[in-house]
Amino acid sequence: AGLGIELMAGLSFYNSMLGKDFHVGGQEAPRLDAGREVTRKFIEARRNDRIGMIAFGTQPYVVSPMTLDHDWLLQNLERVRIGLVEGSTAIGSAMAAAGNRLNDKHSKSRAIVLLTDGDNNAGKIPPNTAAEALKALHINLYAIGIGTNGIAPYPVMDPRTGQVVTNVSGNVLYRNERVEFNEAGLKTVAQISGAHFFGAAEPKSLEQNYRDIDNM
Repeated sequence: AGLGIELMAGLSFYNSMLGKDFHVGGQEAPRLDAGREVTRKFIEARRNDRIGMIAFGTQPYVVSPMTLDHDWLLQNLERVRIGLVEGSTAIGSAMAAAGNRLNDKHSKSRAIVLLTDGDNNAGKIPPNTAAEALKALHINLYAIGIGTNGIAPYPVMDPRTGQVVTNVSGNVLYRNERVEFNEAGLKTVAQISGAHFFGAAEPKSLEQNYRDIDNM
């Protein structure tokens, strides 16, 4: 693998990514853990690419600028935690920020891989506007929707602060709630930008999505 392309990975780090509607090794696992694990495998497989990474909640946060030092990139991926990136999910702002980092017009190809549960509820840039801009810049977008619709363990939220509630040991408290995944919004973004949309309901399909992107 690896054609020497420029690639920006964008991962949603909003509270909803703590919803445990995935299973890893037979255990309930948060969306975030499943997403982080397959992102790591994907990066390891693309040795020749310059890769950068953005984590996003209300604001995009640059985890790593474009680099060939993938070990350093993966160390930074492990460091990012829910709560470091504030508040809601601004998908449009994340797409725009990732696009701005892909500024080498001479690279063979430029691409963004966006991993999110699809709800855009913050930010000044609508996702559809950002999608049109990426298309005009000839930046390929791969949108991976992560999550399910149904009942699953979900972190208990403090209504005053909007933060996740933890016990005395610092572990997140969970209760069974309805979890949602905004597939329609991501599909619209994909349509506008000519992007590829992938749905992921469990780690195996998530891994297959990354393999498909690898082949493209």
